[in-house]
Amino acid sequence: MPTSPPRSGVATACAAALTLSALLTGAVAAQPAAAATPAGYQNVRINEVTSSGNDTVELYNTGPTAVSLSGWKTSDDSFSPQAFTPSSTTIPAGGFVTFNSPKGLGDADKLVLYTSDGTVVDRVEWATDAAKPALARCGGDGTGAWVVTTAATTFGAPNAPGCPSSAPASSRIRINEVTSNGSDTVELYNGGTSAVALGSWKYVDGDTAHTPVSLASSSPSATTVPAGGYVTFDSTLGLGDNDSLFLLDASGTSVDSVTWATDGAKPSAERCADGAGWFRTATTATPGGPNSCSGSGGGGGGGGQTGQLLGGGGSLTSGCTPEAPSGTGSAPAGTLAWPGGLDVTIADTVCAFTTSTGPEGRDLSGLAFDPGNPSVLWAVKNKNWLYKLVRSNGRWVPDSSWSASGKQIRFAGGTGRPDSEGLTVGGDGHLYVTSERDNTSNTAPKDTIMEFDPAATGATLTPLRQWDMTAQFPQLDTGSKDDANLGFEGVAYVPDSWLTANGWVDPRTGSAYAPARYPLHGSGLFFAGLEWDGTLHVYGLNSDGTYTTFGTVSTGKASVMDVLFDAGTQRIVATCDNTCGETHTLLKVGAGGAIVPDATYTNPAVMPTDNLEGFALAPVSTCANGSREAVWSDDGSYGFGSGTTSFGHALYSGTFPC
Repeated sequence: MPTSPPRSGVATACAAALTLSALLTGAVAAQPAAAATPAGYQNVRINEVTSSGNDTVELYNTGPTAVSLSGWKTSDDSFSPQAFTPSSTTIPAGGFVTFNSPKGLGDADKLVLYTSDGTVVDRVEWATDAAKPALARCGGDGTGAWVVTTAATTFGAPNAPGCPSSAPASSRIRINEVTSNGSDTVELYNGGTSAVALGSWKYVDGDTAHTPVSLASSSPSATTVPAGGYVTFDSTLGLGDNDSLFLLDASGTSVDSVTWATDGAKPSAERCADGAGWFRTATTATPGGPNSCSGSGGGGGGGGQTGQLLGGGGSLTSGCTPEAPSGTGSAPAGTLAWPGGLDVTIADTVCAFTTSTGPEGRDLSGLAFDPGNPSVLWAVKNKNWLYKLVRSNGRWVPDSSWSASGKQIRFAGGTGRPDSEGLTVGGDGHLYVTSERDNTSNTAPKDTIMEFDPAATGATLTPLRQWDMTAQFPQLDTGSKDDANLGFEGVAYVPDSWLTANGWVDPRTGSAYAPARYPLHGSGLFFAGLEWDGTLHVYGLNSDGTYTTFGTVSTGKASVMDVLFDAGTQRIVATCDNTCGETHTLLKVGAGGAIVPDATYTNPAVMPTDNLEGFALAPVSTCANGSREAVWSDDGSYGFGSGTTSFGHALYSGTFPC
């Protein structure tokens, strides 16, 4: 089949012709050089578009570095490429840029985005009224499928608040693998729970002179994509270097797309994992089956999928005994790739958390940034130790002015050894720590939330108040230490202001949540994650030591290991370790007033698959170049195993979009 030439070929030929003409005529003035395709251009994606009002377009950068938009252009069905004026000439990593289309956009229209040298970056098409009020990527900015929004537009901000609570089944069809080495084979994958008929679906490549081609005319392996299944077909348009592929449903609305650089689809460009995340260059093509995910990265779409695990090293110290992970399970359907940077740094010194109450350097579990002082990261260890961590030479280390070796915590009255798993910083600046058991009697559950004053002096801390919810979970009280160990794993303080602003319905009353009904609870509620079944249990912690129960929230996952409220995304985040495929589920208040899952993301691919039980996101006040820090803790400090640079380390640091 014919192969499309690189998109920069025309510009290069024109520049060569001008130079030769100048030489023949004796001219010595320098001629303009062809504009170079900017690095990382494939990471910029059209993210939202409206064809009503100002015909606004939003771009999103999924990549790890900023990209210059200087000289970029757009076209539609009726006008040739035109320059536009973006809200910023550079789009930062994880950032948004908006502009008004230089020409009007209408019904049954399209928008094509080009670099200054004419390289096609992205393209979206829509049927009649599909872009009114807007057409947006849902399920992940820059990576999600195109869906007609039913709420207000969200230009310049994440799309999730404007996405419908339930997307059509067709939006779960994704381009999953593409080859451009002669066979020009395309693979589609259905990440949904129901089959999707391909009917009159079409596709088109990056050549804007081409019109969409019927998929049915391209010898598909089947006409329906089963749930969790694949369909392949051979492109009749010819796919080349620096090319693209765009998929349209039966109405003519875009569903998915991929763009790759030179040789990016040889032998193939593939999503890792299937149906989720961005494309990478594969060493082995696997059309019709699960992707190999064994390539070098840097294929297409949002750029490479491989990162580097940086740092580490050091020898194990006495009493430091890493523990291999257990409890491996699969990620929920529809899980998306990590939206932040691909590189991860080992962020602690080896065996940093060895203590006197356990012959090991492991069991660091819950993490929480201090919103009042973002340079402080709080951490809690299962064996009843609390740490105040600060940055030093790129690592998180115990703050020696607070305690160089951590502080022990006790239950109320100074008794026992809490099996402390999760912590959060409340609206009052105090630390709230969850415990599953008393480690002096670990066959009996003791699901409690304890309040500590971080300003208290002394090497041992006792709770100011303690709330015991053990009686609510009789399924954990079987005499088995394993069952007793499936209680409260994480906790998050969620401000009343967020709950009321988003229309949360109080399960106790069936009407809008009114904080004033509960005068002793403070300024927010606490969401405790139960490892047993992945539910969040909502409590008002009253100043008199009692508590009010506000029901449960389903995370859609089998377990929860940590919980946080993130003001940046305006979401509650429920984290699960390798039990659920190392995933983070963002939850929002849905249209009916209940808290529901919104999107789920994996960890960066470079990280080990371990019992990563702690997760924290830095406040947005720390943002730089469109990103902020994300930190994970390994409950077993196992890393990639004995002999690796990650062995004996508990903390990992990466980046997350602002």
